[in-house]
Amino acid sequence: MLFIGATLIPIWKYQMWWVRIFDFPRAQIALGGFVVLIAYAGLVRPTSSPEVALLIVLLLCVLFQCYKMLPYTPLFPKQVKAATTEDHSCGRLSVLLANVLMENRAADRFLSLIDEYDPDVVLTVETDSWWVDRLSCLDGSYPYAVKIPLPNTYGMMLQSRLEIVDSEVKYLLDASIPSIHARIEMAEGPIVRLFCVHPRPPAPAEDTDTVERDAEILVVGRAAREEETPSIVMGDLNDVAWSHTTSLFQRVSGLLDPRIGRGLFTTFHAGNPLLRWPLDHLFHSNHFKLVRMDRLPSWGSDHFPVFVRLQYSARAAEHQDRPQADAADRSESREKIELADEA
Repeated sequence: MLFIGATLIPIWKYQMWWVRIFDFPRAQIALGGFVVLIAYAGLVRPTSSPEVALLIVLLLCVLFQCYKMLPYTPLFPKQVKAATTEDHSCGRLSVLLANVLMENRAADRFLSLIDEYDPDVVLTVETDSWWVDRLSCLDGSYPYAVKIPLPNTYGMMLQSRLEIVDSEVKYLLDASIPSIHARIEMAEGPIVRLFCVHPRPPAPAEDTDTVERDAEILVVGRAAREEETPSIVMGDLNDVAWSHTTSLFQRVSGLLDPRIGRGLFTTFHAGNPLLRWPLDHLFHSNHFKLVRMDRLPSWGSDHFPVFVRLQYSARAAEHQDRPQADAADRSESREKIELADEA
């Protein structure tokens, strides 16, 4: 009954943390349900109608969990096409994003990863004054930066070797949680709009519901959709790729997810291989194809960093479909944002 309940509860769109938390461990629920299914069927050999019905329901729950995760496996068509040789005349943009874990002090190991992967843009979250000071050694290589040191685990820093032509720090729904909205100029290509976010997670110690988290994600999604220039939304969204909110965000924003058709790219918890899910995300507009995407090695944080290299292509939209929102999606998005404004 545990795995059946864990499957059915998140279908309810109630935004309390104890409901939405079941969005996260779909792989663990599917695996646990499968083990129980095999063990019970093999050892107990049920014959009564209630027992058989219970096993059928458990099997359906396992299949449902697998269905929800299927897009994030190589069995599913890739949403973002791989860059080809004919795209190479256009510019490339590489990003490394990481939740550094504020109390973590393994800065030298993180700097080694930056040196190894040599990204154009580095986004770090949970950066307090100590982290801002330690990463300021990159100022020579990354002369453009937006630095927001905070002691509340919601600090953020954007460092770029590409020119940041304008930037704004916004507090969309909470005066203690910033987001960075910036434009950078590619070396060979157009100006790109960046939205860097890190909303609160659904946990009793942080927030008893997901109202503000969901609304912040959707506010950024609507802003991204209004952009005519190439756009990227990235950060620790404290939501999993397969949740209803993230799926709604994709349709509202029209942004693509390079993980779809490639893999889960689980980024949290780096220290617990049994409890991992994808919390750190990068979505982009239909102006890019994918060169590579990697989950980087563990280095001291509770999150794995993510490295993404994109290829700008003027003809990308001809090869990959942009997610579309219908009237119900737009209405739901509007209602969620209004609910957060009233809170």
